[in-house]
Amino acid sequence: MIVYPNAKINIGLNVVEKRPDGYHNLETVFYPINLQDAIEIKEIEDDVPACGYRLKVTGSVLDGSPEDNLVVRALKLLKQDFDLPPVSIVLYKHIPTGAGLGGGSSDAAFTIKTLNERFNLGLSDEQMEDYCTQLGADCPFFIKNQPVFATGIGNVFHPIEMNLKYKQMVLVKPDIFVSTKDAYAKVKVQHPEKQLPELLSQPIETWKDTVVNDFEMSVFSKYPEIAAIKDKMYDLGAIYASMSGSGSSVFGIFDDPVENVDEQFSGMFCRQREL
Repeated sequence: MIVYPNAKINIGLNVVEKRPDGYHNLETVFYPINLQDAIEIKEIEDDVPACGYRLKVTGSVLDGSPEDNLVVRALKLLKQDFDLPPVSIVLYKHIPTGAGLGGGSSDAAFTIKTLNERFNLGLSDEQMEDYCTQLGADCPFFIKNQPVFATGIGNVFHPIEMNLKYKQMVLVKPDIFVSTKDAYAKVKVQHPEKQLPELLSQPIETWKDTVVNDFEMSVFSKYPEIAAIKDKMYDLGAIYASMSGSGSSVFGIFDDPVENVDEQFSGMFCRQREL
């Protein structure tokens, strides 16, 4: 059984308050995009490993042990409550890591959805979201995989009417890793005058002046190369451009396809997709 976990972008991101537990409450919109990994899950019948699973990662190979991979952690969560047979998992990584795109969270959520379907576990969307909550704040988003206004630490979802169909997106990720410390370095914690759903209900042409990502100030001051990507998006005719999450990827939304986009961002991960 093969599935294709997709990425997401953050459209707007406000850091609204610091919590007693040291985390921060956010307001953002998660929007699914057509950039995908691939996962194949098969039942193992011969040469069963002692751990009960076999994992192979191809494409952009990840650092770390298999036990740390979110796909394996998702499998182990379900194995605590269900008598699952040994499985082989092949994960092809195409979504870049450390990009603010939720690739690992999506892989985990799709693993849970696939195991639920493949082995008839009978889990509802809400139950699968509960499992995903244990794996990451944005992980539950990928169960229903529809645009949401996210609050809390990015784990409380509110439906939002939003449709960017027929718009073009250019997504670029430089070879830069942005740490959480760097992202929060210059953030000014405050509630915005208007919430994102209200701002995003206005024509997209207004977003450039109203919809912000609070992490950009910190990240752009430390990594001007990322700021330059956003500026170039606007030079190429973007209606709206922003860093996704805490970076380091930047996306631009366009009315029409951008010609020679790979040449414009040579040496970086660059993809153009219809939204």
